[in-house]
Amino acid sequence: MTRERIHPTPICPVDSGAASGSSFQENFRLAKPPQQRRVPRRVVNGVLFLDKPVGISSNNALQKARWLLNAAKGGHTGTLDPMATGLLPLTFGEATKFSQTLLDADKAYEATVLLGVTTTTADAEGHELARCQVSVSDTDIEAALVRLRGDIEQVPPMYSALKHHGKALYEYARAGVEIAREARKVTIHRFDYLGRDGDSIKVRV
Repeated sequence: MTRERIHPTPICPVDSGAASGSSFQENFRLAKPPQQRRVPRRVVNGVLFLDKPVGISSNNALQKARWLLNAAKGGHTGTLDPMATGLLPLTFGEATKFSQTLLDADKAYEATVLLGVTTTTADAEGHELARCQVSVSDTDIEAALVRLRGDIEQVPPMYSALKHHGKALYEYARAGVEIAREARKVTIHRFDYLGRDGDSIKVRV
């Protein structure tokens, strides 16, 4: 038996409106492989553009997609936190060979920032450490963003997916271990202030 070589092609774009009845995100989040004997994986080549729902990690999304497609080999092109939603390209088969290219590509994010609150993880998932009153104008915010544009030095947070000796930094952080991190050069092409609602501001990076 011969196997035809299939060149990487997009499998399909996936969005939250694709499913009827309950949403695609809900079906995807609840999908669980049945407990039965292992079925041989099939060769799948291509890229799946997944609109990742909130509440699952990038790796969890990949494993569920692999199960749904019964794909032999797969990878993702960058880590989105469980609380983050948005485009997560998943690569399968031959397409995994250019995953690194997408990992190094420019990316864009939108976020809501709550001023005056400090948490253990520097985001909404952590435990609150301190809260204070903040009084800043739109002009103050714009002035702060100017210093964060262009080529800057950035120390990665402990709660990140960067690896240290093959282990993600957030795994050390959850175990109460602090790892020394060197500042890294990053390029911020744009950092736009989109508006505010009280102490919450919206930005696009």
